[in-house]
Order: sequence, then structure tokens, then C-alpha cells
Amino acid sequence: MHNLIAGVDEVGRGPLVGDVVTAAVILDPANPIEGLTDSKKLSEKKRTALAAEIKEKALYWHIGRASPEEIDELNILHATMLAMTRAVDGLAVTPDFVRVDGNRVPQWRYNAEAVVKGDSLHAEISAASIIAKVERDSDMLTLHEAYPQYNFAGHKGYPTKAHFEAIAEFGVLDCYRKSFKPVKALLEEK
Repeated sequence: MHNLIAGVDEVGRGPLVGDVVTAAVILDPANPIEGLTDSKKLSEKKRTALAAEIKEKALYWHIGRASPEEIDELNILHATMLAMTRAVDGLAVTPDFVRVDGNRVPQWRYNAEAVVKGDSLHAEISAASIIAKVERDSDMLTLHEAYPQYNFAGHKGYPTKAHFEAIAEFGVLDCYRKSFKPVKALLEEK
């Protein structure tokens, strides 16, 4: 039986801009949180409320990130693994076991398993999914305030028609992932 089980999930592998954000969460079995599920199945309002509750009630939690520069240097998969490692390494305790959403586990020192659709199956992965999503959405709102013409608050950095139009009109910012094909193509045109 495992005592301290951490759940890990990532948000932001697909966008053209910003960090890939991960979270590691160890829930308190004595202090359950109602309504945990895959962050994509929740409204923004519900996610935000749950994120605050998770941060308050979880035994431990930590956010991990990999920057656009790291994504460009390593590729998105390896940058995601790095961010996941940073999230677990950042916990105030070493977990006995780690459950990672998806089909692979970083090469690390932790006893772990990958769980496909884990954010719907395990509360600790759901919790990680929620706080990672709220964190990354907050990054996009901050970016939107600095560059409202790109409408980051709307598309959250994902490759939408409106986003491509904004990049074509206003250019590629430093926070873009320059190795991603659509961004790379725009840079080569210029």
C-alpha cells in the first residue's frame, strides 16, 4: 500500500505560445475534494474554484514548467517530461508513488506508472490537471493584458484561425515556440 501518492498532469502541449505547465499533487485522504475530474470537462468557473480548494486541502502540490526556449531546444515531449520532473522534485516530500497522466513516465528516480485517461480515473491526477490548467490559463490572461491584439484570453495560445491571423498581422513574439511548424513557417516568410 502506498502512503503518499502524487498525481501528475500537464497542460499546454499543443499551443504555439508560452510554457508547458505541469502540476504534482498529493491529496489528503482525510480531507476529500468533491467534483475532481479531467480539467477539460469542467467550466472555467468550476475549475478556478476547485484549484483554490485543491491548493488549500492537498497535503502537497507544486507547479513545474518548461519555457518556450526549452521546448524549442528539447522538443515538446522532452520539455513536458522535464516540467513533470520539476513538479515532483518541487514537492516538499518525496512521494512513495507517482501516477502520471498519459502513456509514458519521465526517466526519474520515482516509483511511477503512466495511466491513460488518468485525469478521469484518479483523483490526484485530476487535481494536478485542474491546477495546471488554471495556472496556464492565468499565464495566457497575463499575456493578453500585455498584448491584447493577439486575444490570448480567447484562444489560450492554441492554433486557431483568429490566432494565425493575429500572428500574421502583428508578428511572432519572444514567448512563441519557434520550433512549432506554423510559427517556424511565419518566421521563414519574414
